[in-house]
Amino acid sequence: MALEQQIIIGESPVFLEVIEQTSRAAGHDRSVLVIGERGTGKELIASRLHFLSRRWEQNFVQVNCAALPDTLLESELFGHEAGSFTGATGKRVGRFEEADGGTLFLDEIASTSAAAQEKILRVTEYGTFQRVGSNKTLETDVRLIGATNIDLPSAADRGDFRHDLLDRLALDVITLPPLRERRSDIMLLAFHFGQKIAQERHWTSFPGFSSDMTEKLRDYSWPGNIRELKNVVERAVYYANTEFEAISSIIIDPFKSPYRPEAPLNLPADRPTIASETIEEVPKGPGDFQTRVEKYEKELLLDALRSNKYNQKRAAEYLKLNYHQFRHQLKKHGLKSA
Repeated sequence: MALEQQIIIGESPVFLEVIEQTSRAAGHDRSVLVIGERGTGKELIASRLHFLSRRWEQNFVQVNCAALPDTLLESELFGHEAGSFTGATGKRVGRFEEADGGTLFLDEIASTSAAAQEKILRVTEYGTFQRVGSNKTLETDVRLIGATNIDLPSAADRGDFRHDLLDRLALDVITLPPLRERRSDIMLLAFHFGQKIAQERHWTSFPGFSSDMTEKLRDYSWPGNIRELKNVVERAVYYANTEFEAISSIIIDPFKSPYRPEAPLNLPADRPTIASETIEEVPKGPGDFQTRVEKYEKELLLDALRSNKYNQKRAAEYLKLNYHQFRHQLKKHGLKSA
């Protein structure tokens, strides 16, 4: 069953370039990769690719690969036969079969296992696959759209993603700009979200934002991008006392409080040990280039962790890295506990 296309809002030059590229990519029938930080609208772009394509009347099937363990992802994508594993009481049609003739959107495709990637590669190359627990080869005609918030070429170089699958998927790569690069779109989006919540509150109109609030919204870096902006605006409108005065109060960080719990004294498994935080000062003058670079990178990582109370997601945003890139850097510098 096809889904209704959602509205995409923006008028900044970088955003319009993405929309133009999306429209061009919709005209061919090959795989597409959509890359961008969390909350930038990757799902909306995937939906647009489908609804502007010749497949628009067929199924648009979505799978969040990160939400399923490896043991279930292959069954979800390719289906299974009865008795193929414990709990498989009947035959199940997978998402590749469900999307036959239409589009399959694999969100967080970088999180898929090596085994799943191999099967996905086979489908993209030959249009064939087998259900889990079956030797029968099935055919499917699916356009594949993958999305991720990590740098896939780097992941492939590390051995975390298959180079051959990356080559198959990367006929067209659409990279979405973060909201901080779309400053002129911030208030356009904020007003749109505000109007929707005003309607839910049965207001006769939406009064907009005060000049102070407008400045705050425009100046904030929005690490969570459009999704974060939407939450902030919805919170502000819900808490507003009247529809007849411009919104003059917003809460950007709902966790901010003098009573917020401190980081636990017991170190979590993925937090660097105290012993590993002892870093020698980077020496000045002649020396080994790579050693000095590594020491500097390690100090940057530790400073980001300390400044964000060892919250790795916030530390990653602090360094303008995505979460997977940050975790890779921790592992690279030996900052993960055994």
